[in-house]
Amino acid sequence: MLEVGKPAPPFQGRDQNGNEVSLKDFAGKKLVLYFYPKDNTPGCTAEACDLRDNQARLQAAGYEIVGVSKDSEASHKKFAEKHALPFPLVSDPSTEILQAYGAWGEKKAYGKTSMGTLRKTVLIDQNGIVEQIINKVDTKAHASQILDTIAS
Repeated sequence: MLEVGKPAPPFQGRDQNGNEVSLKDFAGKKLVLYFYPKDNTPGCTAEACDLRDNQARLQAAGYEIVGVSKDSEASHKKFAEKHALPFPLVSDPSTEILQAYGAWGEKKAYGKTSMGTLRKTVLIDQNGIVEQIINKVDTKAHASQILDTIAS
């Protein structure tokens, strides 16, 4: 169970460039680990572009950014290229990372219930400890939401 103040679950996966990305890569750094449902959808694009546009502000606060969805590496590559996303997008087709972080579960849309990716962001400190969990993501102003969360 993901909890503030507890160690973040280790993860490992490949990004849009085929590079291996893991929690260990961010030892000594703070991390914005954000989970999103699908590449190139309106909400996910707004969120990714907001993080891209505010990456310098997040880095100034000491944070690196990594996105995770169950889309393929090829889908992530097209998404990253189309929107000039400068951070890793990890492919998790098995949903192993999503499940470890509580970002996989029941969703309701149009009266139907199905399993899917739950939009959420986890802030991890330089020691690999969960600092904050944002469950209600503001896709259009997510960077400001993160910075406000850090400040409070």
